Amino acid sequence: MHAVHRLHQFRKSLSTTTYKARGQRVIRCDLCRLSTTFCICAIAPKKSSVSTNAGFLLLMYDTEVLKPSNTGKLIADLIPDTFAFLWSRTTKNEELQAVLDDPQWQPFVVFPQEYADDNRQVHLNTVACEQGKRPLFIMLDGSWREAKKMFRKSPYLDKFPLVSFDPKMLLDNISSPVGADSRYTVRKTELEHQFSTAEVAARVLDMFGEKANGQLLDLWFDVFNYQYQKSVCQRNKGNVNAIENYQNFLNKKEL
Repeated sequence: MHAVHRLHQFRKSLSTTTYKARGQRVIRCDLCRLSTTFCICAIAPKKSSVSTNAGFLLLMYDTEVLKPSNTGKLIADLIPDTFAFLWSRTTKNEELQAVLDDPQWQPFVVFPQEYADDNRQVHLNTVACEQGKRPLFIMLDGSWREAKKMFRKSPYLDKFPLVSFDPKMLLDNISSPVGADSRYTVRKTELEHQFSTAEVAARVLDMFGEKANGQLLDLWFDVFNYQYQKSVCQRNKGNVNAIENYQNFLNKKEL
């Protein structure tokens, strides 16, 4: 059980009524949140086999952690140092602040560069850390409207540089089968080139130089995206070869 699983349990404990997401009648796995018939936990990547210097901090908008379609949990499936907190505009979170203040980390807010003011440092299509520091990528996890609200109303994040990317430029450097558009077909997106949280994290890892980890997360996302749609009443637009591609990559990685 990782940070997003624990946050999911905590958020459920705060609810006075059952959260009725789309597909509420589906019997779901408690961890991957897919239909138990299409659970992917048995093939989840082993963190012990993942070598990474990166960390992720997920700031999740209220009910986002309750949504079975959330992809932030896929990051935590792969990256051992993944932290997850509920976002609040008014309540100070001491645990969150302690992570941000930890001297081992160099925090970056992952967000489109066009939202940065003139004085804010932006790392575009590449990431470099100070010597002795590890990158902590802060992901604002929610709908696009919610993410923009979190960005505007989180002054404690204003001092950290942004990490951003141009999808058309960066995708040419990722060796997984992706195009210039998101493959996230579980939810409707509001903007062109709008990616899911896990897809963005895969590209950030690639920018940091961890290309294998970026590709693995990208392939793991494909597995989730395809399996999720098996239990919904709509045409499955996911990659039918998702599991095969993912397992082939793992096998090559182990050789």
